[in-house]
Amino acid sequence: MYTYDTLTEDLAALADRYSFLTVSSIGKSLVGRTLPLVTVGKGKKGVLYVGTHHGMEWITTVLLVKYLKEYCTAIEEKRRFFGVSAEYLFHHRTVSVVPMLNPDGVELQCKGRDPENPLTDRLAAMSGGDFSRWQANGRGVDLNHNYNAGFADYKAKEPSLGIFGGGPTRFSGAHPESEPETAALCAFIRAADVGLLLALHTQGGEIYADYNGYLPKGASVIARRMSAMSGYPVATPEPAACFGGLKDWFILEYDRPGFTIECGKGVNPLPESDAPILYETLRGILLTAPTFI
Repeated sequence: MYTYDTLTEDLAALADRYSFLTVSSIGKSLVGRTLPLVTVGKGKKGVLYVGTHHGMEWITTVLLVKYLKEYCTAIEEKRRFFGVSAEYLFHHRTVSVVPMLNPDGVELQCKGRDPENPLTDRLAAMSGGDFSRWQANGRGVDLNHNYNAGFADYKAKEPSLGIFGGGPTRFSGAHPESEPETAALCAFIRAADVGLLLALHTQGGEIYADYNGYLPKGASVIARRMSAMSGYPVATPEPAACFGGLKDWFILEYDRPGFTIECGKGVNPLPESDAPILYETLRGILLTAPTFI
């Protein structure tokens, strides 16, 4: 398992090792944990990668940390990857990474309780005392249904899906951006110039590129390139997953390419031992996505 504490240690080591990498924050989680933001590059054009919307999808954070290590090493050593100069990319693009948007959910899923969260007993009642399948944040809100993209439509559907309040998964919250994690991320995006967004999830081995059938200019070509690199097909998510997601909001709000990548296959949480093969599958996308804009 890859915890928030492990991430904090890894980012401190990266910041110490690479002077050109900046670790800051977009805000704090519900419980008060800092939400790290890692920035590499000097370019005006920017891309954003986001991991671990869901507590039991912490392996996506592992993948993003692996990416940061490889990219920074390539910059330092002036290497090329997939025909791209890392040094050139550093000077002409800015890569922003939010590696773990939901640290409170990760804490619950990995450790079974969160003594720092005063709602833990209430959350335990929601989950039947078992946090092994926990996706939501520290209030029982599914962060990837908490964005303002079809939010009202999804809220109307919740009772038919058996959702009547907070729980381990799929509850959208009181209103869009009701949660400090999603509000912080949206505020960052509004203040930044994000030309392309990648949201990493698990599992299914698929790429989602549209919002209700709509594709921003250039998104179809980018999706095909990412599919060819990874072997993941471009697909349409199940109906319940078509509302309130980050890439949906990004497409709707900015009319720019946004993608959800469902990494790997199996049963969540995917074991950390899957991370090397998952990274090999996705490294082409992660390393070259800044060139897509």
